Amino acid sequence: MTQDELKKAVGQAAVDELLPHLERNSIIGVGTGSTANCFIDALAAHRHDFEGAVASSEATAQRLRQHGIEVFDLNHVAGLDYYIDGADEANHHLELIKGGGAALTREKIVAAVARTFICIADESKLVNTLGEFPLPVEVIPMARSHVARQIVRLGGDPVYREGCVTDNGNVILDIHNMQITDPRGLEAELNAIVGVVCNGLFAARPADLLLLGTRDGVRRLARS
Repeated sequence: MTQDELKKAVGQAAVDELLPHLERNSIIGVGTGSTANCFIDALAAHRHDFEGAVASSEATAQRLRQHGIEVFDLNHVAGLDYYIDGADEANHHLELIKGGGAALTREKIVAAVARTFICIADESKLVNTLGEFPLPVEVIPMARSHVARQIVRLGGDPVYREGCVTDNGNVILDIHNMQITDPRGLEAELNAIVGVVCNGLFAARPADLLLLGTRDGVRRLARS
């Protein structure tokens, strides 16, 4: 199977996971990226079985609406039972790196609200130690150089993502060359730097379930 076929398989698997729990008034949190898009495309066939969705990015909101799925502002929603999103890396504790699509802050907000976070990814994303994928950090533009200097002191190599402006009007620094052995500790340390809006480590709030597309089918890895 190609990587695209694996993404489609986990997108459908996430829909199959949700279907027994969907009700007419259900509102689902939906993430951003190519794998999340596969989920949205598979979900569209069941758009009349639930009320709508909260989107983690403008791009996701647009794709949902194109499929006839109503998009709600998170401020107008009391809670979410499920959030479904992809990942750039995942370890066996279901701690993640996210933010390759620069939507990390809104993704983290929606994940924090959801009772259950289902991560969908192809098998190439599962690693023993996070950090081979550069860790994104969303930064207030005027603080970019200051934050970069602090990241160097932490042992990382920050690279400014040229031409990238987040939906929040901020910029992204991608941290290269850092093996992340304490994801929760580093997440807190980075967030404590003045000028950082958010970073792409999902360790304080990891996934609850990882649906992993493999050549032998979709594997279910649940957080213990």
